[in-house]
Amino acid sequence: MTSLHERTATEISRQLRSGELSPTEVTEHYLGRIARLDGELGAFVTVTPEAARGRAADLAAQGPPSAVTDAPLWALPIGDKDLSDRAGVPTGFGSRTFSGAFRYVPEVSSDITQVLDTAGVVSLGKTAAPELGFPSYTETFVGPPARNPWDLTRGAGGSSGGAAVAVAAGLLPVAPGSDGGGSIRIPAAACGLVGLKPTRGLLPAGGGVESLGGLVVHGPIARTAADAALLLEGMLPRTADGHVPHPRTLRTPAAPAGSYLAAAESGETPEGRPLRIGLSTFSSWDGAYDIALGEEAKTALAAGAAALGALGHDVVDAPAWDPDPTYAAAFRTLWMGGAAAVPIDEPERLALLEPLTQWLVERGRAVTARELVEALGALAVFERTMVARVEVYDVLLLPAMAQTQRPIGWYDATDPERNFAQQCEYTPYTSMINVCGLPAITVPTHWTTPDEHAPAGLPMGIQLVGRPGGERTLLAVAAQLEDSLRWPDRQPPVW
Repeated sequence: MTSLHERTATEISRQLRSGELSPTEVTEHYLGRIARLDGELGAFVTVTPEAARGRAADLAAQGPPSAVTDAPLWALPIGDKDLSDRAGVPTGFGSRTFSGAFRYVPEVSSDITQVLDTAGVVSLGKTAAPELGFPSYTETFVGPPARNPWDLTRGAGGSSGGAAVAVAAGLLPVAPGSDGGGSIRIPAAACGLVGLKPTRGLLPAGGGVESLGGLVVHGPIARTAADAALLLEGMLPRTADGHVPHPRTLRTPAAPAGSYLAAAESGETPEGRPLRIGLSTFSSWDGAYDIALGEEAKTALAAGAAALGALGHDVVDAPAWDPDPTYAAAFRTLWMGGAAAVPIDEPERLALLEPLTQWLVERGRAVTARELVEALGALAVFERTMVARVEVYDVLLLPAMAQTQRPIGWYDATDPERNFAQQCEYTPYTSMINVCGLPAITVPTHWTTPDEHAPAGLPMGIQLVGRPGGERTLLAVAAQLEDSLRWPDRQPPVW
């Protein structure tokens, strides 16, 4: 019998419902792994063992609901990203401005937290995030860095870095993340996992419609396509008739209950035929920064294309699209405009922000209304153009990252402009998908040659971008690649 953390989340979920496993048993196993291993990993900023035990005991006393759709994540352990509130648990936002005298303990949980609770989860604590979620790496002034389980000298990406570390190291079976410029896909790719950014408007909580420019959406991080689909099902609360109640008039229709998991478990796409897949290395940052696809990233992209071709799909080269000269300035304006709304005004607190965040806030508060409107307009044009490019294919295939995982401390801690450029050069293929609101999934396709720091090699992957509402297609294709490439069979040294 395999240890609990070696089983998939879907296996654990079914064994919990059948009574083969108890909520308390599963909770204690993962709490034990966190206690033993997280000291060197930095996946969690807060662990809540007593609350988790109490929740597990309550669920055990109630027993699982008869209908899977009533609580699709019943008794499954997760960690809340430390940008989301859980009532009674400190939210630190990865920042000194919410610690010490400024400690924040919410009385009400965030919407996404409430949705996950309704789905039946047991929260074990809060997973690490960078300051206020802005950087694409998880190294803060307030705690240890989130270290990559495949090589502890390298970072795990961000902003859902702690969540990815926890799943990759077997501290959690799955974890929710949020993604405003790649913050699910970047750490998932860095840690050899599946990371899904849903279509804008799909989720009723954290669907992106409420965020500036529609950038930020919530989604799953998991070891397998089916596990990612299971967590996605839990993020889609349903009424007895299968309807997903949604607080927005602008939304993406959800597929029937269980259909995301079915697609990931069967590998059968809704199209029911070989797919036309466009292969591209286009980046919206081309021309603005020194964007160069590294050799390991090229190898991962080629491996993904070859595997998809071997599966019977028609992989064709997409045109060499010209970069939009307005994108870089418009996105920077939007990103800084979002930082302007950070609820910190006291000079002594602003002084505690990291240099990158201070720069974003200061620049953002200098942005005029006209500049922000013009940036939103430019990005709306880019969205229309990019959606039209993607829609001629069933799936667009892009690199996940341009480089191997960056070493801890690699990002410039004092020069914000250089820091921002470094982030764009490491991850130039993700933010444009947030601007477009399209669904995208990252999966590993290649491991680098082992060395003294990474004795099992480093995972490198690809990004698959779908049409609006195309999550089932992406999950099914990811499942096909998983069957072919067998990445769940690989474990990092800390495993």
